Amino acid sequence: MKISLIQPGRNNLKYLKWSYDSIRKNQGNHTVEICVADDFSNDGTWDWCQDMMVADYNFKAIRNEGPTRLGHTILYDRLVNEVASHDICMIYHADMYLMPNAIDSIEKHLTDKTIVSLTRIEPPLHPDGPEKILIDFGIEPEEFREDDLLEWFTKPVDSTGGYQPKHDGPTEGIFAPWAFYKKDFQKIGGHDPIFAPQSKEDTDIFNRFQLNGIKFIQTWEGCVYHMTCRGSRFADGAKRNPDGKVFMKNRETDEWLKQNQKSTREFIRKWGHFCKHDALMKPIVPPKYNIGFIVKNCNDQLLEALEPWCDRIYVDNDRMKYITMEQPKTSFDLNKRVHDIILVEDRHHDDILVEIDGSRFGNNDFRVIQTLSEILANDDQLWEAIMIEPTHFEIENLQITIHNLETYEKGLIICNE
Repeated sequence: MKISLIQPGRNNLKYLKWSYDSIRKNQGNHTVEICVADDFSNDGTWDWCQDMMVADYNFKAIRNEGPTRLGHTILYDRLVNEVASHDICMIYHADMYLMPNAIDSIEKHLTDKTIVSLTRIEPPLHPDGPEKILIDFGIEPEEFREDDLLEWFTKPVDSTGGYQPKHDGPTEGIFAPWAFYKKDFQKIGGHDPIFAPQSKEDTDIFNRFQLNGIKFIQTWEGCVYHMTCRGSRFADGAKRNPDGKVFMKNRETDEWLKQNQKSTREFIRKWGHFCKHDALMKPIVPPKYNIGFIVKNCNDQLLEALEPWCDRIYVDNDRMKYITMEQPKTSFDLNKRVHDIILVEDRHHDDILVEIDGSRFGNNDFRVIQTLSEILANDDQLWEAIMIEPTHFEIENLQITIHNLETYEKGLIICNE
């Protein structure tokens, strides 16, 4: 099998070296091309990349010369489209150790219109889940217990004290590392740059893959040991307290928190809901409706909270103040989304109108707003009624009028940069 591993990195050289060694040790008889993007690092990453391109024919690298960070949302796509030589690629992180036979398992399961994810074996930095294995073999390369990991992993399945898959066979789900055909990636336009430099770009592209008919497979035969938290989310990676326990709470950088908030609002504007997936990490994609909000007695805080949840909002407060503040944080044109309430009678674009009285708006109303697409999709009587005439009803303090229940989520499949 010929496969290109896609690895952007910023100031994580020791993990890149650690990851590289594991790939070359455990790639088997496969041709594995390692494609690295240095995102304006200052820790010697580019010097190492240049040396590796001389020493290893199957090592390729590009560099963002800065000073602006591009992030992996952009660099994933540059590596796939400009650098990778093979038809099959895999999104792969620098804090991952490739386990023996992992590429064999990808080759076994990867067919047309599928994506294969390897199972993550992780130290207990985050809560357990049915899609991963928690066991601690180290949280830094210098304390990594490689021999113990390999002994544990290679014990016979029916023995005690060894690797035990949580499921008898493949499950459905998608997360890094994920292997795919380049043509399937390019067909939907890759990652959406509105999420750059990072955060929510993965859920967005997973939704679009699913809507485009891609099947997800998680193999439990092929694995990585994933140290986690070696990107920009945490200021100093994982740490151990004096009792030897790992702690991560309240350690996110200000940069990551601000970007995560920005990307979350962009995701809601695009999809109309929060990121959703089942317990095994298979995407859940509710319908995307065309919704307008009419907000009387609006204020600045309410406008900020409500605007991402609709396609257009009509308000009676100072909309230009909000547009001026928020426009630098979004790729959406807020002049097309935020309107004066006096224009609501001229509106021609809203299939569903939600009337809101800001003086009565409460938490229950906001919960309805956040789940409105699921409420509409699951009401069979509503679908029958709308076939006859526009339908009006109340939920909590919200007045909802439906003219059309057409959905638009499939129009989001292809990302045109």
